Amino acid sequence: MFESQIHEIIKMIKDIMKYTEKISKKLNALLEKTYDAEKGYKTASENVDNFELKQFFKDKMKQRYDFGHQLKNEIQAYGQEPEKGGSIQGKFHRSWMDIKAALSLNNEEAILKEVARGEEASIEEYNQILREDNLPASTEAILYAHKNLITASLNRVKTFEMAVS
Repeated sequence: MFESQIHEIIKMIKDIMKYTEKISKKLNALLEKTYDAEKGYKTASENVDNFELKQFFKDKMKQRYDFGHQLKNEIQAYGQEPEKGGSIQGKFHRSWMDIKAALSLNNEEAILKEVARGEEASIEEYNQILREDNLPASTEAILYAHKNLITASLNRVKTFEMAVS
């Protein structure tokens, strides 16, 4: 009887460890995309002349920097190592933003469209993780807070788009 209880406890611990690794991988993927967004906002701020847009992009760059630290802390709370850099996909996206800005007659509009596309993708990434069963309350709170701020940013970007088109 005692031996079966030990085996059951060991199984539960292994299940928890697998879940922790699974969630940490998803958070690390989100962290990479957060780095990408931070760099993307930096690129966007460097490619516009409009002061209000430039400041908005700089503010969002700082916001994503803060998101990154919050995600790192959450990953570390799971006993895992956070990722250190952005993704190859993000680098290509930023290069595409540079090319579109250079070729476009209205580079602010082109940049805003790319930023909106990135924000929409971010919201979907957050939604995918938030659909996960049994998310710890701390993780869920962070993800909802980030998602709400990203949604507000997307709405602001769409307002900017209407103004410059």
